[in-house]
Amino acid sequence: MTQRPAPDQRRPANDERRPANDGRRAAARNRAALIAAAREIYAESGLNAPLSAIARRAGVGQGVLYRHFPDRAAVATAVLDENVRQIEQVAAEPAADIALVLGVLTWHQTQSAAFISILHAEGASGASGVPAYATALSERVERALRGHLAPGHPLAGERGDLMVAVAMVSGAVTGPTREHRERRALAAWRLLGVEVGPVRPFEE
Repeated sequence: MTQRPAPDQRRPANDERRPANDGRRAAARNRAALIAAAREIYAESGLNAPLSAIARRAGVGQGVLYRHFPDRAAVATAVLDENVRQIEQVAAEPAADIALVLGVLTWHQTQSAAFISILHAEGASGASGVPAYATALSERVERALRGHLAPGHPLAGERGDLMVAVAMVSGAVTGPTREHRERRALAAWRLLGVEVGPVRPFEE
């Protein structure tokens, strides 16, 4: 009679075998899922949304979330940095002007309550309760816009006027659909006497 191998000698079944880097792949999948979930949650509810809601939507436990992102600031920065990076990229294009940059900025205003939150941070610099990451991201947006302001432009007035205007438009971006929010944003820019280019995400 053929003897069966001892339990510790049996080869694992196919579905039990795992490649050596499976842990790294799972970690990368979890991180991507958390960022995608955070983008959705923050777009809907803003930066004060509970981290537990992000973990639930990503389908992972909060312990997994904290392994990737030690605090709320790390989550928000990971999500919103991409929005700011797009604005910086369009601003760096050789043919870019202020209208073009404002078109990309306005796109993100209509997409995300969280992005609107950081655009209010510059006006509140130094005030208590403004997270450092929000101020830093807002300042990057201001630099990208200011680099294209020509003398005499409606936004090139007193220091601080630029981001006050951006915050004013952000306050007008309300409504049930992105199209409705876009119409309100463009109306606000028009009332400020500011021309805005195509409202769209930046395409590399």
